[in-house]
Amino acid sequence: MMKTHYTIDIDQSALNNTTLCEQPARFMAHHGLANPIGNSMDAIVNKTNGGDVNETSEAPSPIDQQSVANDDMRPSREEAEAAVRTLIEWAGDDPAREGLVDTPMRVVKSFEEFFAGYKQDPVEILSRTFEEVEGYDDLVLVRNIEFESHCEHHMVPVIGKAHVAYLPNGKVVGLSKLARVVDVYAKRLSTQETMTAQVANAIEAALNPRGVAVLIDADHQCMSTRGVYKKCSSTITTQFRGDFKTPEMERRFLDMLRGYQ
Repeated sequence: MMKTHYTIDIDQSALNNTTLCEQPARFMAHHGLANPIGNSMDAIVNKTNGGDVNETSEAPSPIDQQSVANDDMRPSREEAEAAVRTLIEWAGDDPAREGLVDTPMRVVKSFEEFFAGYKQDPVEILSRTFEEVEGYDDLVLVRNIEFESHCEHHMVPVIGKAHVAYLPNGKVVGLSKLARVVDVYAKRLSTQETMTAQVANAIEAALNPRGVAVLIDADHQCMSTRGVYKKCSSTITTQFRGDFKTPEMERRFLDMLRGYQ
């Protein structure tokens, strides 16, 4: 079975008003965009009614495509700090001056936090489940899971929220574990499209649910601080699996996100 996901770029600042970020309410009202998130979701829902949404298909991927490097194969901390000093020199500054002398150490330490996901196993995180749920088999949705990630193309921040749902198949998992799985993949170099699919893959493989739905809405600083400089753009990606592939369940998931904002 082919997996399908949708990618929507929302470039709101290009709608001829440069003060969107400072005056969002007035701008949205003027352009009839009172609920930009909702309108973005409308575009996804319109797919089921023949709407125009960019669609790409890909073959099923393994639960975790990104290999975790063996510690013995990784450069040493000293080598990593030396690389940072080289970049400082390349940028045109002196890594030996007072304000920068400890910067390589700090950068390497921060990388340990930014990319902690390489040392975490999403399967293990989702391994403990609970079957005493009185037969509960309806939708479980965790909304507004905040995350910070880094794009693999420019290594600059991607900041957003993930919304994750599944339909239990005889067992459930702790709610915090869904948030932890999002963090595992967020704290790796990746793209938003890949991260969205990986979160769905992990839940699908670990819980064998009747369906999985993942929606991620994020701001990419590779678009806002460089290149095209679109500061108020955001990107939405989705994955719908199993029963969520039906128009009714897809719409129910999106309606729940809109109805309780």
